[in-house]
Amino acid sequence: MQRQYVGIDLHRRRSVIVRVDEHGDRVSTVRIDNDPLVLAAEVAKAGEHPEVVLEATYGWYWAVDVLTEAGASVHLAHPSGLNWGQRRRKDDVIDANDLVDMLRLGRLPEAFIAPPATRELRELVRYRAKLVALRSGLKAQVHSVLAKEGVHVPVTDLFGVSGQRLLDDVPLGHAYRLRVTSLRELIKAYDREVATADTAVRAELHDHEGWQAIQAIPGVGPVLAAVFVAEIDAVDRFPTARHLCSWAGLTPKHHESDTTVIKGRITKMGSRLVRWAAIEAAQKTGDFLKNDYRRIAERRNNTKIARVAVARKILTLVYYGLRDGEIRCLAAGVA
Repeated sequence: MQRQYVGIDLHRRRSVIVRVDEHGDRVSTVRIDNDPLVLAAEVAKAGEHPEVVLEATYGWYWAVDVLTEAGASVHLAHPSGLNWGQRRRKDDVIDANDLVDMLRLGRLPEAFIAPPATRELRELVRYRAKLVALRSGLKAQVHSVLAKEGVHVPVTDLFGVSGQRLLDDVPLGHAYRLRVTSLRELIKAYDREVATADTAVRAELHDHEGWQAIQAIPGVGPVLAAVFVAEIDAVDRFPTARHLCSWAGLTPKHHESDTTVIKGRITKMGSRLVRWAAIEAAQKTGDFLKNDYRRIAERRNNTKIARVAVARKILTLVYYGLRDGEIRCLAAGVA
């Protein structure tokens, strides 16, 4: 039996499966309802250990697990490298056929398939980040209500001890008081859920050598360290720290044609959460890397560029911390 390749255009309810031989000739095209047994049975028609490709789209976890358990060699296509919007015609069969052709010809923009344990950790870390973002939105609403009533907030943290006393005593109209009271109760609920997520994440990473090592970096605490560990996972998939920075979208765009080379802004094409964590850490380093920040800010006359440069340096240290379980330059006192 000739070697076969399988392309799957996965959707929420139904999927299209295209099988081709090693010469690219189509063997079959089927549309199935998304059922694990049906998917496994259809892919099994390609023989033992077929090469299977699907796009990293909504809800791909279950399909990858089913295919892997069935013995397939699974490849995940990165959506940003597919350029589906550049075609005159787009349908599910064409998508599946294009995926399998890119796989067969070695031109697939492949994404990393994280193992199940890493996906579970990511779920916790990402959910915590979502909770914090939603809680921040609630806090912003409280500030907005006070602004409507012309209330001056003399404290730095409105939701600290002094701020809570202010909220208890400040005179507000009935509707405004009702809304602030409701928002404060919701914030308390989010506080509890964030604390629960924190506990779960710490329990998962308690014995993780890399998680402990990268907390030695000034500005990187348990929360940011958890983001780096969960999102980066197997750091050895990056040959160098520069590759990791590029993956995180912290390196400049590069446009080259003939003798013209243009360096643009950072790509922002990688992990948004890792990029946020690195820049967040860059703002909390204290005296660490302060000289680098000032030198770059003065030379480029731009504090944002300097902050991103420091974030790259921090992510470089994260790379070595996750790879080696220690950061030797910090141990030696080298900034």
